[in-house]
Amino acid sequence: MLLQLGVLMMFQFIGEVLVTLTGIPFPGPLCGMALLLGYLYFRGGPSEELTKVGTTLIDNLGLLFVPAGTAIVGYGALLASDGLAIAAALVASTVAAVIVSGVIAASGASPARAGELAP
Repeated sequence: MLLQLGVLMMFQFIGEVLVTLTGIPFPGPLCGMALLLGYLYFRGGPSEELTKVGTTLIDNLGLLFVPAGTAIVGYGALLASDGLAIAAALVASTVAAVIVSGVIAASGASPARAGELAP
């Protein structure tokens, strides 16, 4: 299990290094995730151990939101002054993400299944 967790961390580290060396304005962990996706694609999917580690991480994902909740309390004054702008940005970005995801999903659907997607 620790070896598989090390594999995940290795891909994150490689993504960080690539982004730092190239200077592209892209999140390093996201780059590492894309590299991991490519690795798993060419390997034929994740191993059973890697699946178990991924499931365990997802099951405990709620723990990662504790720092975010603490930051909200710590930056209460900023939230009070700019809360409306932050909320508007969150709503707009969520709506944009849903629309883009829907368009991508609809464009990737086969013509035979396109009728199944429409009501």
